[in-house]
Amino acid sequence: MSQKTLSTYTGIKMASSCRLCKVFSNGRLPRFTTGTRALSVSAARFEGPSGEGFLSKLFVRKIEPTKESHSTMLSDKEVIYEMKTDQVKPAYLDKYIDNYEKTVNITHDLKAGELMASWVVAIGDEDQVLHIWKYTGGYSGVDSARKAVLNNPDNKKLVQERLTYLRKRHSQFILPFSYWPPLRNRNGSNIYEIRSYTLKPGTMIEWGNNWARAINFRQHNEEAYAGFFSQIGRLYNVHHIWCYKDLQARKETREAAWRKPGWDECVAYTVPLIREMDSRILHPTRFSPTK
Repeated sequence: MSQKTLSTYTGIKMASSCRLCKVFSNGRLPRFTTGTRALSVSAARFEGPSGEGFLSKLFVRKIEPTKESHSTMLSDKEVIYEMKTDQVKPAYLDKYIDNYEKTVNITHDLKAGELMASWVVAIGDEDQVLHIWKYTGGYSGVDSARKAVLNNPDNKKLVQERLTYLRKRHSQFILPFSYWPPLRNRNGSNIYEIRSYTLKPGTMIEWGNNWARAINFRQHNEEAYAGFFSQIGRLYNVHHIWCYKDLQARKETREAAWRKPGWDECVAYTVPLIREMDSRILHPTRFSPTK
């Protein structure tokens, strides 16, 4: 199959050196295996002239009906995370950081949420700052925390000041994948990579089913920091966050994954589920709990 044909079916532009293109270029279908996470995948096979081609089987998968929401099957809703993304005017980045640190201190004093991470984008969407907050007690805990912070007079002043530093802002409520390693703070000097994916609607269970296996290929250097999917805000968003010592360590770690039997199949299986993808390199702020 040509690169052009593959791009037509997947909706994703592939570089000529893309490993997935190489997988399909010889006309053979790679073997895929599935886990047990409430997923039924149609068997992909070659058919004669009167039957269905293997591509229709590969890219049309059937998920069994369920009485549970996908988010319930993939995560625990008692712990909610919020990802705040602020696009800062370049000249005001330092003032923004000073301002937001004060908001963090007020929020902690009010016990209205726990800051888990705070980063400035170094490569990618520059002048962007990301914060991840943790709330316990489900969405009732989120409601209580938001009321406490929004009604605090000191924080109101900080928000009004902070708005003058911003171009735009965005927030999402996200849940952690249950199969991802527990989120823990890192020490020392690290960089982080957030790889964000927009999936085709209806494919979240397939994504989770596959990554429940794939994450085992990415544990060697403990690079897996967090894996989330969106609940409120932009939907069918997935965020995988990785921690590395530096860009060279990132390169070596990712290349090592490709040498492990099975990783290429995981990639080949998940690529057709993606509509868009994005990568950003992050540096922790001075008040980020994870370094």
